[in-house]
Amino acid sequence: MATTDKSTLYDELLDLLTEEANGDRLAAFRLPPEKQERLELLLKKNADGSMSADERGELEEYERLEHLGRMLKARLRQKKNS
Repeated sequence: MATTDKSTLYDELLDLLTEEANGDRLAAFRLPPEKQERLELLLKKNADGSMSADERGELEEYERLEHLGRMLKARLRQKKNS
């Protein structure tokens, strides 16, 4: 069975998402206040060891989305500077 090159898939997705993206809007994006509060609560629970399995999954989802956001912003900066 062939393996998938994850970096290539990320590159293709990032290119697609940044083609028509509004760079200023993306650069300024922040979580809505209620989502930011939830994230802070999850981080606190993670730090003190009181996190449930469902909460761990929720925090992992925030982490995946945060990573994607950073990658998008980096790709936009790269395109802007080229």
